[in-house]
Amino acid sequence: MEAYTPKEGLKAYSLSEFSRFVAQAMNREPVLMGAWVVAEISDMTVRGGHCYMTLIEKDTAGTTIARMRANIWANKFYQIRQEFLRDTGRELSNGMKVMFYGGANYHINYGLSFNIGAVNPSFTMGDLERIRREILATLQREGIINLNQKLRFPDPPRKIAVISSETAAGYGDFLNQLQHNSTGVEFNVMLFPAIMQGERTAQSVISALDLIEQTSSILPWDCVVIIRGGGATTDMNGFDDLQLARRVATFPIPVVVGIGHERDRCVLDEIACVRCKTPTAVAAWLSDTAGMAWQRACDLASRIASFASERLKGEHLRIQSIETMLPALAEARIKNARLKLQAISSMLPTAAKEATSKEKIRLEGISTTLRMASQIRIQKEYPALESIASKIRSAATSTIDKERSRLDSLERLAHVLDPASTLKRGYTITRIGGRAVTTIETVNPGDVIETLTALGIIISTADEIKAANNSTT
Repeated sequence: MEAYTPKEGLKAYSLSEFSRFVAQAMNREPVLMGAWVVAEISDMTVRGGHCYMTLIEKDTAGTTIARMRANIWANKFYQIRQEFLRDTGRELSNGMKVMFYGGANYHINYGLSFNIGAVNPSFTMGDLERIRREILATLQREGIINLNQKLRFPDPPRKIAVISSETAAGYGDFLNQLQHNSTGVEFNVMLFPAIMQGERTAQSVISALDLIEQTSSILPWDCVVIIRGGGATTDMNGFDDLQLARRVATFPIPVVVGIGHERDRCVLDEIACVRCKTPTAVAAWLSDTAGMAWQRACDLASRIASFASERLKGEHLRIQSIETMLPALAEARIKNARLKLQAISSMLPTAAKEATSKEKIRLEGISTTLRMASQIRIQKEYPALESIASKIRSAATSTIDKERSRLDSLERLAHVLDPASTLKRGYTITRIGGRAVTTIETVNPGDVIETLTALGIIISTADEIKAANNSTT
């Protein structure tokens, strides 16, 4: 807005005077005095018996497009609250979409507000039902709405993962009913705590389901129980959530729900494997299921015992009948066997003679064939064998001649190298102490020397030793 400079002498109003003009203008508009308005509750608080809140409207993208302060004065709030709770089973709370009846009010200090005088519970119920139908339609389109319902329980389910508030009365009633069941079956129960009312309900339950699935490899759960008791502060909105519905519908373990009172219903009731009215009803269902399983087991045991008794009785009679028949059967079998042996004995000589004759003819044929084959083979191989034998004789004669010549040469060489022949040629052998002297370093003056000749031995004493260069030692 462009800046405006007032002219001299123009009247200026005070803020309170201008506010009164606004209030008067509002009072002249009938629709502002009383109308039904649809809005979502936000920032709701109760102080001094009065209820204060902010009414908001969002577009399809979730963006707030309108906002206004609202209040329900104490003289109206108690009545409105009780009627709404009676008809819907829920408290007025943040995030709830409600149809209010009221009028606009403008206060010079507090500005514009909406004074609420009544609510239409039917609209809220219809809106919640619309939300449920949309969630169920989405699950139907995705093809997952019946997945959890198709799962089967062990018979009976005894290992139970419970999602609830640890301090909730409904959880205590559930445990008490389960622990004191009339069947005497023991259940293994583990609590996975979650927030079971308010805006954080859906995400808290989803987190508990995630933890249960993560531990299922270590603790193989038979089923998951989601329970929440009723009461004056019942708030079911958190269970009508698309993400939570998807998680329950696709959960790989059967889910049993017992949420609220008998009249309460939420999306989880439509998609869980089993729906019970209350937490206590869930415990009763588990106990009854265990009791029926026990009864079936007892019935089967009784039927098995009866069947076994009848079967044993029949077998006993059959054995008695067989015992009666055994002597006659044995005698008949022996008689038949004797007749067969006699028939075989009479046939044996003829059969043996025929078999011997056939084998004799066959062996004679084989013998004749072998002789003819040997002769033919010898005739074929004889020239080759004769040639080989001739070569072997020739090679052996040549080798013997060569070896004989070599031995003669070695004999002549041994004769030439004989010491006796060497001595005959004028050589001698000098020895000291029986050892041959091969170098002068082993001879010392005064040593007794033996000189061996072809005709005898000469004994002498070494007086002087000379080396080959005539030097004297």
